[in-house]
Amino acid sequence: MRTIGVALLGLGHVGGGVVKLLAENAAAIEARLGARIEVRAIAVRDPGKGKRVVDVDKALLTTDIDAVVRRPDIDLVCELIGGTTEAKAAVLAAIAAGKHVVTANKALLAEHGAEVFAAADAAGVDVYYEAAVCGGVPIIRVLREGLASDRVEQLWGIVNGTSNYILSTMTETRRAFGDILKDAQQLGYAEADPTLDVGGGDARHKLAILASLCFGSAIDCDAIAMDGIDTVEPIDLDYAEKFGFVVKPLVIARDHGAQIEARVHPAFVPANWLLADVSGAKNAVYVQSYALGPSLYYGAGAGMLPTAMAVVSDIIEISRNMAMTTRPARPRPREARPLMPLADIRARYYLRFGVHDQPGVLGQLATVLGAHRVSIQTVVQDADREPVWVVVLTHEAREGDVRAALAEIDRLPAVRERARVIRIAS
Repeated sequence: MRTIGVALLGLGHVGGGVVKLLAENAAAIEARLGARIEVRAIAVRDPGKGKRVVDVDKALLTTDIDAVVRRPDIDLVCELIGGTTEAKAAVLAAIAAGKHVVTANKALLAEHGAEVFAAADAAGVDVYYEAAVCGGVPIIRVLREGLASDRVEQLWGIVNGTSNYILSTMTETRRAFGDILKDAQQLGYAEADPTLDVGGGDARHKLAILASLCFGSAIDCDAIAMDGIDTVEPIDLDYAEKFGFVVKPLVIARDHGAQIEARVHPAFVPANWLLADVSGAKNAVYVQSYALGPSLYYGAGAGMLPTAMAVVSDIIEISRNMAMTTRPARPRPREARPLMPLADIRARYYLRFGVHDQPGVLGQLATVLGAHRVSIQTVVQDADREPVWVVVLTHEAREGDVRAALAEIDRLPAVRERARVIRIAS
């Protein structure tokens, strides 16, 4: 029976989970695959570290990544060290040595995917990355293979568990963002520096990967419009509920033909949407495609075993290809299409204004919005406080027009606080 030699780069929670699943499920994997998978080397920063997620044979540990990826008894390299510097060098070295690669590194693929995949094509090896987006939810395989005969038109997703946990908890308790963030850090859902999660950067990396798969185009990750969730206040959740919405941290992508729309931001989601019920640290992606229509993919977006499961699934898939001496054709992004400028997107908007309680203010707001082609659908005035809240839900409008109107409104003498804006998903 053939044995597939695997090297792990990194032995943190996900690496430990990979070791655990490969060991506990060895018999089932071997029976299903017709080949044995064996971890032959593990690169770590400190081989002498005392406490680890799993116990491993100390003889497997090394600090020499370059030597590991060149070893002739290694067929597949699993990169789990993260970041885009050391990880990129390691992945490219493994590819140059003719090794297949499995990675969970969303930042690497979002920022340097074109280079990585071009190197893999030239070397005749595969790069699999199911765990890079939504942890254990097999959305990459669905988009790459399950919907290969279909045409994805658009998607909405909740792909960052930290942001979803914070907004879900704020919705349940109406406590402030900062308080919930501290709880999330204590529970291990948020990092000590949570900027990448709550600011939208993590979700933007994932959206770049998803949009590239959906629309067959290289995506400029840095060009994706992004807003964080830190500006959402409990009062916004109150109004969301009043109007029949739930606030969720969304990624949105649409194919407009010549351009691709891609954006990351908190959004008012209709309460009757399936995504409205995705709470806690869970992830979900809702896909609209030409043939299948709507479909939803939901599950644990992070965690040791869910993420390790996705990694091991990729290891098994590559090992199956090797055992069968085949290399399935993998779709690669075609020439990049430009992203639609944020100013040109069209959406509905929730606008909250803090104004002085004086006659004519509502008329001034409506006049400015109308002058910029922003049509009001609903307006609510809360006069039981100072400043007075004036909340507006708009009809669909162009983002650039909305922003121009708000810039003018913010300069009105009657306005005490800058307008708060949350887009409405539709």
